[in-house]
Amino acid sequence: MIESAIPDHLVTTRTRHRRVPDDYAPPYPSYVARSATSVRQVVMAYLGLQHDGDDPPPGLLAPIDAALAAADGPGHHDRARGDGETVSIAYWDDPEQFDRWWDAHRDSWLGDGVRDGNGRWAEVLRPTVEEHETLFSSTGRPEGVAVLAEGLSGEVQEHGYWGGMRDRIPLSQTDAMAPVGEPVVERDGGRVRVRPQHAACLIRSGQDWTDTDGAERVMYLEEVEPVLRAGMDFLRDEGSAVGCRTNRYLTVVEDARPVDRTFGMSWWRSLDALERWSESHPTHVAIFGAAMRYLTTTGPSARLRLYHEVSVAAADEQYFEYVDCRPGTGLSGNG
Repeated sequence: MIESAIPDHLVTTRTRHRRVPDDYAPPYPSYVARSATSVRQVVMAYLGLQHDGDDPPPGLLAPIDAALAAADGPGHHDRARGDGETVSIAYWDDPEQFDRWWDAHRDSWLGDGVRDGNGRWAEVLRPTVEEHETLFSSTGRPEGVAVLAEGLSGEVQEHGYWGGMRDRIPLSQTDAMAPVGEPVVERDGGRVRVRPQHAACLIRSGQDWTDTDGAERVMYLEEVEPVLRAGMDFLRDEGSAVGCRTNRYLTVVEDARPVDRTFGMSWWRSLDALERWSESHPTHVAIFGAAMRYLTTTGPSARLRLYHEVSVAAADEQYFEYVDCRPGTGLSGNG
């Protein structure tokens, strides 16, 4: 039986319509994370270290490793790298627990005592459950915030069409999620803080080709991934023209070694800007076309796993701080 992506306890009387009729049937199965009804807000903390080369110098990650293992640490975290940055991504489903952890460990990461010429940064989002959504192409291997959930849903209805991303966000039932204001950059020597705008949008969108082999693996690596990388490079280098504040294309690392999982992580001025790029920009049209050719060729036996998480948050649910970072890092070059 097809379910709604919006869980029953978050359903409300609609004042804004979905993009599809009630009898819409999606063309293929997809699933969403189902959190406990007691969870009202989550925290997504991206903690970055900048360094020369692919690998960080020995010891520089020790403070964050110790912090992640400490009391009140995240329920789940992972690590990724790209473009001379190593990023630890941590998730909580209890904001008060995060606050205690951040109070205890912020200075070990961003304080004046660690200013050694290697940039460090923190980008933190704490959306309510009404303000974010997830989507998975298959079950059995949750990623990101979904690891904290009770499990994945059955097959959901709101996907496979332009606008499905918005329709999966519970707040979309009553709110256009329109942006208000612009980020304001505040500099203090090598330290930069950003006062956020309302309704900024964050997406983490990932690919896992661990299970692929043979012709399917070759097709992904030679025909899909290069097109995806070109789109990620466009958003990194020219994304401001389409409303993308910053974009990182990262490879997941486990035991300090890269694995067959990547994701793009990007901040957008609004959900609307992300939707416009997805629906019509040549770089995403090319990504979509390559993915469709891949899935058409491989059919139901495709072993590539896809997922994403998208959040739209109020200004007081966002936090940005950069210390000794390269010019233009994250939102430090916006304003």
